[in-house]
Amino acid sequence: MSEEQLFCKNCESEIQEDFEFCPYCGQKTKDELTLRLLFYNTVSNYFSFDARFFKSFIPLMFKPGYLAKKFLQGKRLLYLHPAQMYLFISVVFFFLFSFIQRDQVQNLNNDMKNAKIPEQSTIDSTTARVIDSIGVNVQKLSENPNFSIEDSLKLKELQKAIKTPKNDNSLGNWNLFGLRLQGREIDSMIEKNVADTIILRHIGLKKNDSFIKRRFASQMLKFYRNKDGGNILQTFYDAIPISMFFLLPIFALILMLFYFRKGRFSHHLVFSFYYFSFLFTVLSLDLLVNFIIDIPDWIDFLVAASTFFYLIVALRRFYDQGRFLSFFKGSMITFLFLCFVVPMTAGIVISYAFLFY
Repeated sequence: MSEEQLFCKNCESEIQEDFEFCPYCGQKTKDELTLRLLFYNTVSNYFSFDARFFKSFIPLMFKPGYLAKKFLQGKRLLYLHPAQMYLFISVVFFFLFSFIQRDQVQNLNNDMKNAKIPEQSTIDSTTARVIDSIGVNVQKLSENPNFSIEDSLKLKELQKAIKTPKNDNSLGNWNLFGLRLQGREIDSMIEKNVADTIILRHIGLKKNDSFIKRRFASQMLKFYRNKDGGNILQTFYDAIPISMFFLLPIFALILMLFYFRKGRFSHHLVFSFYYFSFLFTVLSLDLLVNFIIDIPDWIDFLVAASTFFYLIVALRRFYDQGRFLSFFKGSMITFLFLCFVVPMTAGIVISYAFLFY
């Protein structure tokens, strides 16, 4: 007696009734949609939070270079895929970091809006006329035995206060890329509700200027008007996860430069995925502990330093080279990455944050 034929709900292929999984697409044939199934599929598909993650976590933390080497040897189902591990751990890290950056953004906005340039000392006009009419000579007075040097310095400061007008609460004067922003003039224009186009023309912007210069001028005026440095910082933080997708391949390129005979670019990229996964794991754990108790700075420094020594051991095991050579290459790789690649990337991200916040 032949078994009853059914159809897969996913690919609509004909299957037998006793099949638990569809032989064509792999979906369960009798899978009822429950909350458990819904959330488990979401987490496992997008973050690969399954048994392989737990199998990969201990080797990642305590066996530097082990996972990358096993992946190249063909063990690609036993442990979590390097890109999936990096994605999941980076999401966790930036989620934890968002609690810190939120406070930093708010505090910076409040500090900038409440900041005031201290007003200089002033004296009444009668005293000023008296001192100006006398024409005090500090050098001669300092020679008088009854007139101390401290008195002469105080008098010098008093004269400077008389001749210098009272400051306002502007952010001062800027001269950048041919644009002249005078604080008091801009404040007076803003108070009179002058249009931004007129203010931009006043500070030196021309119609035939490039898009970058026009954008920079408008953002500079926006920043001066709103004093919202925290929003720039927020845009900077938001761009960091995206920039990591460029930094990680660059790190792999540096590895390829030092280990050009040790495999293809994809091999170095696998190592980079696992190493950055370790970095974000350590930083996430450090953040979690700091949320509970305030760790001393020297412990945070030791945690950061440990990632360098982890790199040395991982390089030695993954590329099968000696201790001294691995230490030398690891030091050079770290130096190039931290002293050239990271600052250059930070400059690009900061420029982006200011131009598009």
